[in-house]
Amino acid sequence: MLNTVLKIFASLLIAAGIIWILQGVNILPGSFMTGDPQWAINGAITAAVGAGLFWFASRKK
Repeated sequence: MLNTVLKIFASLLIAAGIIWILQGVNILPGSFMTGDPQWAINGAITAAVGAGLFWFASRKK
């Protein structure tokens, strides 16, 4: 049960990170984040944390 919750949360982090990256590099317009490279950096960090959390939740015990 906990692994499922962690995987869902990790997937949401990855999705948010990808959206922030796309907005930061001016591919996805319509936000105050559009065109601001800091949001691309924040998105990459968020997606990496999400990927690490997903990997952690997917490990065999």
